[in-house]
Amino acid sequence: MAALAGLATFPGAFSMTSLSSAATLPALQALKPSPRMPVLFVGHGSPMNAIEDNAWRRSWQAMGGELLARAAQPQLILCVSAHWLTRGGWQITGMAQPRTIHDFGGFPQALFDQQYPAPGAPAVARSLAREIKSPATGGMLGVDEGEWGLDHGTWSVLKPMFPKADIPVLQLSMDYSRAPAEHYALGQQLRALRERGVLIVGSGNVVHNLRASRRGSAPNEAYDWAAEFDAVVQDQIKKGQLGALQHFQKLGTVAQQAHPTHEHYLPLLYAAGAVEASEMPRFFNTGYQSASISMRSVLWG
Repeated sequence: MAALAGLATFPGAFSMTSLSSAATLPALQALKPSPRMPVLFVGHGSPMNAIEDNAWRRSWQAMGGELLARAAQPQLILCVSAHWLTRGGWQITGMAQPRTIHDFGGFPQALFDQQYPAPGAPAVARSLAREIKSPATGGMLGVDEGEWGLDHGTWSVLKPMFPKADIPVLQLSMDYSRAPAEHYALGQQLRALRERGVLIVGSGNVVHNLRASRRGSAPNEAYDWAAEFDAVVQDQIKKGQLGALQHFQKLGTVAQQAHPTHEHYLPLLYAAGAVEASEMPRFFNTGYQSASISMRSVLWG
């Protein structure tokens, strides 16, 4: 189960300084029963949102504060990012100290200097790899003990939300060779983890077309096709028609314009699959970057 070409290895290993806080944390050996955790889908947009003082990042900071203010806090964060794609199966990070991956180019050094030294949870990862079954084969997930880590789809949103980096984080890959229905089905398997202290986070974008991006566009500006696709997704989520999200390709040309490749849409299917039908959504960051990237984000629970 190899990572797709060009996505396997990136710079960004931790320094000893960045590891020091995480290394002193107790290892999470097992998940304990808990009140049901919420589910998040976060539109992450440009990597620069991780360090710029803008409305998107401030919203993430506020959301993290809100979640930490709840009586029951996460034991573990399981993140599905648009930026870890595999073929031939799904994988879950199983290292004790996942590295911060800087999987981008052409950005300021300040972005490459960012580290997110959240601990992993190897014992839990191995347990979940046995528990969660591949929708394609019914087999176990793979456990990655060193190739991956936390890519920018994960750390760019978690660092503003949970800056102390003291909640263990696992990242789940997406088998890009599989149909959208299988990604949604795997998300449904994640639902039970919410009763065991796991905060599930999907990180992608409802609309993501970099080829059509217009720099300098206002947050409320979008191409007609971007606004149309975003509105359809919003309507389905509002009506609780979460299963319909997996059939996005039936929208034809609009879907192709919104997602020339659909890796940024797939994390929404994992989040939606983990939601109970009765749970009401709450939208935030309902705007656009560069007219072709929807930043729409959703909290359930």
